[in-house]
Amino acid sequence: MGKSTLFNRLVGGRHAIVDKTAGVTRDRIYGKCEWCGKEFSVVDTGGFVSDGSDVFEPEIRKQVLIAIDECDLILFMVEAGAGITTSDAEIAQILRKAKKPVVLVCNKVDTSEKSFDSYDFYSLGLGDPFCISSANGSGTGDMLDEILRKLPQEKISAEDHPGVPKIAIVGKPNVGKSSLTNALLGEDRNIVTPVAGTTRDAISSYYNQYGHEFMLIDTAGLRRKAKVNEDLEFYSVMRSIRAIENSDICILMIDVTTGIEAQDMAIFNLIIKNKKGLVVVVNKWDTVVKDSNSVRDYTQSILAKFAPFNDIPLVFASATNKQRILDVMDTAEKVWANYSTKVSTSKLNDAMLPEIENYPPPAWKGKYLKIKFITQLPTPSPSFAFFCNLPQYFRDPYKRFLENKLREHFTLTGCTVTIYMRQK
Repeated sequence: MGKSTLFNRLVGGRHAIVDKTAGVTRDRIYGKCEWCGKEFSVVDTGGFVSDGSDVFEPEIRKQVLIAIDECDLILFMVEAGAGITTSDAEIAQILRKAKKPVVLVCNKVDTSEKSFDSYDFYSLGLGDPFCISSANGSGTGDMLDEILRKLPQEKISAEDHPGVPKIAIVGKPNVGKSSLTNALLGEDRNIVTPVAGTTRDAISSYYNQYGHEFMLIDTAGLRRKAKVNEDLEFYSVMRSIRAIENSDICILMIDVTTGIEAQDMAIFNLIIKNKKGLVVVVNKWDTVVKDSNSVRDYTQSILAKFAPFNDIPLVFASATNKQRILDVMDTAEKVWANYSTKVSTSKLNDAMLPEIENYPPPAWKGKYLKIKFITQLPTPSPSFAFFCNLPQYFRDPYKRFLENKLREHFTLTGCTVTIYMRQK
């Protein structure tokens, strides 16, 4: 059909497996698409089959129904020349009942003559079919314009407290996220049990105490994919990922009794990928037998795991005993200040140009590299543009040097720093 081919084109990479054999995609795959300055998430699902012999098809069907229920807009792909199949008719009936915005996409329209084959699909009652070719990209621009037109606009109500930083409390299951939320709010806002995975939804709470004002989001624990079995777990993981994407600062909670595991690193990488501010809370610190070097040793061990990004604030706390929970908010406030700071171009150049002069970029293939000036870009997270003569020849080690010097001169603790080399 070509769903995965279109998915790869929208997200700009080969994230989904593409093969001539039908039914290769079985799990839901997530990615991001940017069009006309707007960004939205895209989910690739397996092919919907109502009654097939493949042992995977009942599970694939269930995955598709979950994705339909969770999404804001549906791309319904049909194939030009194949006519309306039994599955097409069944899916159309499901989509009409779902009452979600639908964009009908007629794929494999490689020539203008094939566009006539799309007329059959008007009888589905889902609007005008958009003729595209996922293989060569023709027609996808008009389709994306229609997607932006039909996507629901973000509504900010009075209860959402516009302008207030959003903090997502994230971590693996049973690490103490709900306990921290309840301790901060001073009430049992969320259910807390010894059973991992009690929290199913991303729950938002308004926090305005001790001079701090935030929107706190307690998320479900992000499990490894192999551990996600129930339908509710699929909802929870998707909502947790959305909470990270829509937050400003993430509080990553780590269980000191288990140390940093693969799932902690996966969540950390997700936060860094989305360029969010970060505070690491080492929870259950009251259970550790400590000596005078415990904090130092644990700090070194944790930062070594997160290398090379180790300009991260750590708070050693106990959510159940309410130890240092206010330090968590104080630290989050500082990271928010760093995250939203704007450095003037004059200060940037006064600080960075002498550093570049003392340690100039190495020549590449006999060409001398020169940086003329630097400016900060108007992005949510700290991003800097270095205008130079040959941007394509700057290697990652020198970019890391520039990032380290930026951190030395300006307070950027807890923030990912993005460096762009631009042609002058």
